[in-house]
Amino acid sequence: MRSSPGYTFLESLKSDQRKGFYESHKGVAMVMILIVFFAPFVGLAIRGLGAAVIGVILSIAA
Repeated sequence: MRSSPGYTFLESLKSDQRKGFYESHKGVAMVMILIVFFAPFVGLAIRGLGAAVIGVILSIAA
């Protein structure tokens, strides 16, 4: 079992904690950027315009 780094769930949602995580995990940050960018296009290619709109909404939510 891994030990907790000492952050509560709410503390881990703060922008400085997220920024520190993504700065130390550049690969994860790049994957997240690609998912957010390409989600609408994947929806458009697979299911049409309705799925593209849902992809945009999910990208904004991410």
